[in-house]
Parts: sequence; structure tokens; C-alpha cells
Amino acid sequence: QVQLVESGGGLVQAGGSLRLSCAASGSIFSINAMGWYRQAPGKQRELVAAVTSGGSTNYADSVKGRFTIFRDNAKNTVYLQMNSLKPEDTAVYYCNGDIVGSRNFVPRNYWGQGTQVTVSS
Repeated sequence: QVQLVESGGGLVQAGGSLRLSCAASGSIFSINAMGWYRQAPGKQRELVAAVTSGGSTNYADSVKGRFTIFRDNAKNTVYLQMNSLKPEDTAVYYCNGDIVGSRNFVPRNYWGQGTQVTVSS
């Protein structure tokens, strides 16, 4: 069984920074793309940033230049460094990963439980 566990959310003032972490654990053979999504109250879940196994990244226009996604493949962990935070970044942030399990070698998509990020003005 594979799990994604996020950490690092919290309350921060506008202009501040936070770093989110997401660690994958369990019967893992390999991890392909990993990403961060967010969902604000009353809004749809949206992609914030994603990174491939090779390190290629893409970002939502709203976070370009402020957020950085990176991963540590040895630790099966993906990070989201968030700088210059704005009140509109307030949301629940979810980790997502395309993971191949070591039991059946079938790729599946997994979600973390979410971590709250609140940016005060």
C-alpha cells in the first residue's frame, strides 16, 4: 500500500514563506510525476506545480516566480517552496503522485490528505 503524507502547512502573513513536504511511503517501485494542487473554499481543485521524475517542472501562472517545486528521489519526497505569499494563496494543498507499486507494477495515481495554508493580509 502506498501513502502520501504532507506536512508544512500553517498560518503566515502576506509576503511570508512556507515550505510544504510530501513523503511517499509503502511498496513503491518507482515514482513518475509528482505535483501539488490546491482547493480554496467554493472553488475547484487546481494544479499549482508539477515535477517529472527527470526534474522538468511546470507551474500555474498565478504562482510563477513565487513558488518552486523540487523533489528528492532518494527520499521519495516532493517539496513546494512558497515565497511572497498572498491571501489568495489560501487553500488546502494536496500532494499528488503517479506511483508504480512494487507488488503489481501497475501505475496508479495517489493523493495526500491535504494540508491547510492560510495567508493573512
